[in-house]
Amino acid sequence: MKAMLFAAGLGTRLKPFTDHHPKALAEVNGKTLLEHNLLYLQSFGIKDVIINVHHFADQIEKVLEENNGFGSNVTISDEREVVLETGGGLRKAGSYFKDEKAFVVMNVDVLTNLDLGKMIDQHKQSDAMATLAVMQRTSSRQLLFDDHLLLCGWANNNTGEQRISREVLSLHPYAFSGVQVLSPAILNMPFQGKFSMIDVYLFFAKTNVIKGFNHTGDIFIDVGKPESLEKAANLLNG
Repeated sequence: MKAMLFAAGLGTRLKPFTDHHPKALAEVNGKTLLEHNLLYLQSFGIKDVIINVHHFADQIEKVLEENNGFGSNVTISDEREVVLETGGGLRKAGSYFKDEKAFVVMNVDVLTNLDLGKMIDQHKQSDAMATLAVMQRTSSRQLLFDDHLLLCGWANNNTGEQRISREVLSLHPYAFSGVQVLSPAILNMPFQGKFSMIDVYLFFAKTNVIKGFNHTGDIFIDVGKPESLEKAANLLNG
């Protein structure tokens, strides 16, 4: 199985570090986020990884070269000219997965002890086009699911905006964890240029199965701000 790490973002929330470095090279307990997640994927037998790069791309390439990919076979998806966001980034890298029955995609700034193997098994045993790791936690934006964790919509809790793909009697909000297991059919996304994977999921949810994988209770941290680096270190030490 192959995977993709989204590492092209500007990391504006992680300033001032990201004024001079990519967020992928921020360190937690002496290891960069990049190394943490390559080793995380390896722990589930995934060593073939494509990484998209944009912000200080040369620094990421140098670290990977100096450390032999930290034991992974790494391919670079170059977005130096323009950052394509998550959806555009996956579309650009799509040919990497052309022979795969399923593959993993995750954000480089996520740290978790999610049982990825269990999530992959659930995806393979279902008819889902995508399986999304989700949790019951506070978040400004949440995905909305039915009683069977079938994706039905999205909500912005700050503005009250909702985007509904399926009309159901009751909707259950979960926060997305930035980890997903996908089938190649997702690559037939009808979007171009710069766009989010959330747009892709909401589009396909109208006619296809987009499932949630509830891992509430696991360690999870979005390492988006300087203070979250210290929090992440304490969580992983615990």
